[in-house]
Amino acid sequence: MGITSFTPPAGFIDLLNDAVCAVDVDGRFVYLSAACERIFGYTPEELVGTAMIELVAPEHRARTLAAAADVMAGAAQHNFENCYMRKDGRRVDIMWSVRWSETDQLRVAVARDVTARKRGESMRAAMYAISEAAHAAKDLVSLCPLIHRIVNELLPAPGFAIALRDELDQLSFPYNVDEHGRPAAAPLPGAGALCAHVAQVARPLLLTPETLPLLPAELREAARSAAPYWLGVPLPASGGAIGALVVSGSPESAYFTDEDKELLQFVSGQVATAIERLRLHEQLHYLAQYDALTRLPNRQLFHDRLDSALARAARNGTGFSLLYLDLDKFKLVNDVHGHAAGDLLLHQMAQRITQCVREEDTVARIGGDEFVVLLESVAQTDDAARVAAKIALAMDEPFRFGNLCLDARVSIGIAAYPRHGGNAQQLLKHADEAMYGNKKRARAEGSDPIVPLEADPAVVGVNDTGA
Repeated sequence: MGITSFTPPAGFIDLLNDAVCAVDVDGRFVYLSAACERIFGYTPEELVGTAMIELVAPEHRARTLAAAADVMAGAAQHNFENCYMRKDGRRVDIMWSVRWSETDQLRVAVARDVTARKRGESMRAAMYAISEAAHAAKDLVSLCPLIHRIVNELLPAPGFAIALRDELDQLSFPYNVDEHGRPAAAPLPGAGALCAHVAQVARPLLLTPETLPLLPAELREAARSAAPYWLGVPLPASGGAIGALVVSGSPESAYFTDEDKELLQFVSGQVATAIERLRLHEQLHYLAQYDALTRLPNRQLFHDRLDSALARAARNGTGFSLLYLDLDKFKLVNDVHGHAAGDLLLHQMAQRITQCVREEDTVARIGGDEFVVLLESVAQTDDAARVAAKIALAMDEPFRFGNLCLDARVSIGIAAYPRHGGNAQQLLKHADEAMYGNKKRARAEGSDPIVPLEADPAVVGVNDTGA
């Protein structure tokens, strides 16, 4: 049986799902099959005579031109991938097989739409990258730029922001870059209002010139000062959205679609998990170093800072001082007015002490009613005594909690390095003994450090049994 050759009929190539095209030596389309309309959004007639590079996404143009030069030099390309911009503004990922026809002086190519495959790969890669970033980042400040880089590999994100809600439902922006790629402390008021809306309603918002007229009046007004292309999605959590994830751009740099919205929503779930994990880690780290009631450094953190101060003073030949404070008759407050009143008293005490010292000094709570102050670079006891007097004066102001008003006093001991000791144990021992010496003298004088000024009749005249 003989073999009969077959000549494809006209329109045969147009049956292919992949697009077939030919580009001349100047880089202009001279032929495209019917599939190009499905892939690129343009009819073949619209593209003939158009420079191929004009359709390529800006960030892929240099690489595409280099590959085209290789093809024209005789090196066929198989499975070359780049990104094109469709007529409707969407991005489409293309895998090319290309060769050069010397006879026709044309690049002949087959283009396959691999957007769905690339999106799936990108989502899997993003999941892994976000998980890695969450483990590598030390804090939220270092995590946010990593998230921006990951998102920017999924879709154009020259502008990027992470907005988080606090306990008072106020938004903060640990990371914000405008649509031109410039860091900013916070977005413009309009963009901030859009972020707040997304976080509050826990629904995504896609803003383009086409969708702007469809927005409610209050959002439309806010959107006018935002980037022309703006996409925000909530950061989901079990108790509701913890904030919003935002990408933005200009017509030249970004154009967002419903597909981008779905992709960013997927990413936001991973980002929210990473942020919550990091927040939990930060919270545990904070609780390990700070007193939960007063929010002051605890004993462990104080000793770390004291050790650092000792090493620094020994190295530089300088000094510093310690103040050891004890609230007089604190047990009486708890016994008469309850532990809630005692907690409020300690909290207000911590605030007043902190207001009496400099930012570089350390105020720590190291026991029930015991506080220590590390006065950096205060080597003379006279200078430390002036700070102690300032604190004692601050305690003279009555402490008020609702209808209760207490007059509280503290006993304070001072130790200076190196005069009163060369290590932490010696300094604390000296300051502690000095504090108890002052406390004994106050008792010998018959003073009553804690006296209810406006107490209930039932508690007036309670015996002083405090310690």
